[in-house]
Amino acid sequence: MEEFPRTGRKERRKLINKIVLSMAALRLMSGSIEIIAALLMLRYNQIEKALMVNTGLAMVGPFVLLTTTTLGLVGLADKLSVGKMLWVLVGVSCIFIGILRK
Repeated sequence: MEEFPRTGRKERRKLINKIVLSMAALRLMSGSIEIIAALLMLRYNQIEKALMVNTGLAMVGPFVLLTTTTLGLVGLADKLSVGKMLWVLVGVSCIFIGILRK
């Protein structure tokens, strides 16, 4: 019977792409900030303070979106044509225009 080689811990780490790891870490950080914000709202138990915390979150969300998208585009830069890259940038711009317009 043939035995399959076991992969060690170091070999498994090589399988995780650094850009994907960075994107996931940013999303975990963003989720942690959201949970902390919710706990702060509950602790203060005041509408005014909860609104202030929520406003702070409104600034964090777009930053995380932009950063993770940028990391993803950097990772795909060698695989995407210039035209496709421009379409992605137009799409992200539309998202931000929709978020920031009153």
